[in-house]
Amino acid sequence: MIDLMLSLAAIIYVVAVIGLTIFVSSFGALLVIYGVTRHKKPQLPTVQDADLLSVTIQLPVYNEAHVIDRLIDACAQLDYPQEKYIVQVLDDSTDDTTAQIQRKIDEWKVKGVENIVLVRRPERKGYKAGALAYGLTLIETDCVAIFDADFVPPADFLRKTMPFFNTQANLGLIQTRWDHLNIDYNWLTRVQALSIDGHFAIEQVARSRGRLPMSMNGTGGIWRIKAIEDAGGWSSSTLTEDLDLSYRALMRGWDFLYLVDVPVPGELPPQVQAYKMQQSRWATGSTECLIKHAVPLVRSEKFSAAKKFMGLMHLSQYMVQPVILTVFLLTPILIWGDMFEKLPDLRVVGVFGLIPPLMLTIAQIELYRDWWRRLLYFPPQFVVGAAIVLSNSKAVLAAFHRPGVEREFKRTPKFRLTGKGQQWSSSRYALKVDAITAGELLLAAYALFGFALALQRLPVMAPYMLTYAVSFAAFALWNISQTVSSKGSK
Repeated sequence: MIDLMLSLAAIIYVVAVIGLTIFVSSFGALLVIYGVTRHKKPQLPTVQDADLLSVTIQLPVYNEAHVIDRLIDACAQLDYPQEKYIVQVLDDSTDDTTAQIQRKIDEWKVKGVENIVLVRRPERKGYKAGALAYGLTLIETDCVAIFDADFVPPADFLRKTMPFFNTQANLGLIQTRWDHLNIDYNWLTRVQALSIDGHFAIEQVARSRGRLPMSMNGTGGIWRIKAIEDAGGWSSSTLTEDLDLSYRALMRGWDFLYLVDVPVPGELPPQVQAYKMQQSRWATGSTECLIKHAVPLVRSEKFSAAKKFMGLMHLSQYMVQPVILTVFLLTPILIWGDMFEKLPDLRVVGVFGLIPPLMLTIAQIELYRDWWRRLLYFPPQFVVGAAIVLSNSKAVLAAFHRPGVEREFKRTPKFRLTGKGQQWSSSRYALKVDAITAGELLLAAYALFGFALALQRLPVMAPYMLTYAVSFAAFALWNISQTVSSKGSK
């Protein structure tokens, strides 16, 4: 019986590793496309002010007292014909954020800015998607731009984006690049910036210029309202309403454009628990979109087989998390059973493993002059990437429980941090450590056991197990430490 169980574990392990290799290969394809199209940047069309399309700036807000003033100030100062745009603050707050918004709007009215309105719904139904949909019923503009509360659009944002809609009738979405307000705040913000830069400097560029399936990133994007309506409108059936709408619009034949040279800075979560919650929401939501759109995508006649594959890999970006966790959990078992010498030669997989760090490296080189200094944060980036696998795996599995049912949208707390000296720990929005942290500590102990076992039986696997032991322990203890030092945790 033990031999049978070990054989089954070995089969699962090999299948999981092959699956991971296939997934990572899609990023290799994106790197090739990026290399070929690197200098093929879209050229901003020349459009007279009178011909520019009208746009509503939607700001979905829920208890954002720390950052909402900054966002409204930025939107009030956008360089665009004032008669061509309106700022719509979609406020669902239950605290003093609402009064703060009204005061800020009144301030700008005194200065002559009349195009900012506060919108309160009768009920918070559908969370962010519901707020965006409700706002659309109140406007008649051609387009709608969306900014989350922690982002700060630059004054020339509309000037650098809106003209493209004039010259491309089938253009449904423009997405711009996320930049960072507080990249230097702590190790966690540095780590997040590395990962985000890889997505926005390489992946989105390749998907857009290679005409592959891509999506809006929730904020810093502009939709043509006709595209939203044609795709069926906003839906709260998934936790990633942006990804859901994007794929519905793509399969209706709308074109998307990504502009890497239009950065919009946003705030990175400095708290481990806040980062985990954000990632969990994205993991559940993207997996819900995979469940919802995989079959329609495969059946679609608008995409080639290659584009369908890249679309499926895109939708599966968090599905790999439980696969990674499975590989980790099986490793000590297979070491104990002396099974690795019986497995197929998987050394070629190591070559594919170089693709993600290569993508992150190229992204830093493209974006920053001091790229070499930023790459020094690769070790903590790997630690966080390894440690969050348990939390993300739980979130992925949650998507399979009653798919299509609306789930609670838990906002990521924002603290208005731009420098190292600022503190968030006393904020009312700070979070307490979650129960899954105990599981991370247990996995750290399990990895330590695997490390000891590997030293005895298969030393080549010892660094792998030690890395996970350090990652899980450091991540969990950092989270606990932040909670202990936080006075405002809830």
